[in-house]
Amino acid sequence: MRRLSITFTEPNDEWLKNQVDNKEYASKSELINDLIRQARKQQKQVDWIRMRLNQAEKSGFAVETKEEILRQSKTLLNG
Repeated sequence: MRRLSITFTEPNDEWLKNQVDNKEYASKSELINDLIRQARKQQKQVDWIRMRLNQAEKSGFAVETKEEILRQSKTLLNG
């Protein structure tokens, strides 16, 4: 693992401290890593949706219904 030094604004540092104090996370590092994992997962979904939209624009039509595309997107987010 790499070790970094980061600076937070006072409100952000206080929020991090409260999460740890409330036993939501064992440490600020654990919390930051969880937030990064969530952001990476969200970015994966955004990239997938962007790819599907590009495919749809190029083809002129979509084979799946909007409900199927939404279900696939939610599966990707939760998977």
